[in-house]
Amino acid sequence: MNNIRPRLTLMNEEQIQEAHKNVLRVLNETGVRVDSPEILQLLELKLGLKSQDRVIKFPPEVVEESINSTPKIIDIYDRRGEFKFNLGEDRLRFGVGVTALFYQNPFDEKLDLFKRRNFQDLVRLGSALPLYDVISTVGIVRDVPEELSDLVGSLEHIANTTKPLVLLVSDENKFPAVLEMFELLHGDLGSKPFIIPYFNPVSPLVMNAGTVDKMKVAIERGLPIIFSNYSMAGASTPLTPAGTLTLLMAELLAGLVISQTIKKGAKILLGMLPVYFDMRTMLNFYDPQSILISVACSEMMKHYGIPHCSTSGSGTGWGMDLIAADTYWMNTLSLLLSHGHLAPFIGDSLGSKSIAPTTIVHVHEIIDQALRLHNGFQLDDVNSAVDEIFKVGPGRSFLNQPSTLKNYRNGYYVSRVYPRYSMENWQKAGEPSARQVLREKTQELLSNLPVPGDHAELLGRGEEFIQKRFVK
Repeated sequence: MNNIRPRLTLMNEEQIQEAHKNVLRVLNETGVRVDSPEILQLLELKLGLKSQDRVIKFPPEVVEESINSTPKIIDIYDRRGEFKFNLGEDRLRFGVGVTALFYQNPFDEKLDLFKRRNFQDLVRLGSALPLYDVISTVGIVRDVPEELSDLVGSLEHIANTTKPLVLLVSDENKFPAVLEMFELLHGDLGSKPFIIPYFNPVSPLVMNAGTVDKMKVAIERGLPIIFSNYSMAGASTPLTPAGTLTLLMAELLAGLVISQTIKKGAKILLGMLPVYFDMRTMLNFYDPQSILISVACSEMMKHYGIPHCSTSGSGTGWGMDLIAADTYWMNTLSLLLSHGHLAPFIGDSLGSKSIAPTTIVHVHEIIDQALRLHNGFQLDDVNSAVDEIFKVGPGRSFLNQPSTLKNYRNGYYVSRVYPRYSMENWQKAGEPSARQVLREKTQELLSNLPVPGDHAELLGRGEEFIQKRFVK
């Protein structure tokens, strides 16, 4: 079959090679600072390199060897051990979550401290919406003692869905304990991985101890990891898109070298969150060129053959509003049409400090439509319907023709949230705003969320683990 599918291309081969040359120069001449004594010693010992004041420089051949030893495809399973998708060949996959401090409720969109119940509800909501493939850590639980927040949140994370998890742990000292709890509840984590820990370096060019030490813990268990950085262009990276791309790519390849030095063949996704810094308001934000930098990163990863983790385009709006919709649409569509593999952080707003279930529901609609565009259409004899056009002829209807009868149920987009009102029916319904309809649909979904059959068992065993290990 002849499938017509749109594709976005940003850089040609010559430009990719130029970008790669610049990245290698930064790693070889400037290097990165490694704050973990253990990891720094490991790099020196295994690679035969010397550091100075914790700064280590990677020659091009070391970087190239690490690129070559990195798996090109990562198989991802769900908690039940069923294969779900692979990262590296498959299309872009989406996930909900961000380490939010506040919850924006779907009734009046007021902010409240992020609570344990919010964690439970948002994990179940992401699990119920079929186009979300992974569930990321959705917030920092703030109605439990601070020292238990990561453990309690992670327990709600694993107990309320069977989908694959992207795991963020704020307290680096709790990361091993979270994995121990998951092993207690599930068993071996590495053979059919459903947990993908997420790590960040500190721009510019700092491999902080908390990040690289946690990487080692995850890699030694056989888990795939995400190594992703965050820019504030004009502050922590150069203001120019090319400068930001160069610096962030250098950090990503440094993380790659570290991962392959810890264990050759370690599974890793690389990606970046290229945010700008507004010197007038002292706030960070997503610019349209943020999307271009993300697309450029995806093309570099395709060149290297390394799975790519994308930004989800979030954090810009004041809830699920026009501002957020603009950014989500631009980001979702552009990255679907490029070479991204995972966009795991959908739902946040207000500078990523809050998360809203209405955003999760609305962006699910965006993904549905963007996938229809990404999937293209078939251009063949049957779908071209030349014989059918000949049979019907001028001036007659196709309502009862085979192509219509076969495809009318899924031949065009039908929203799961927003009714397709005529003007008259909209008036009869009381002239609701789209935002009102979204709130009501979100409330309806939250009131009837699915619960995994082993939820109570996992919660009980996890609570016992936390009490014995961390509650005096």
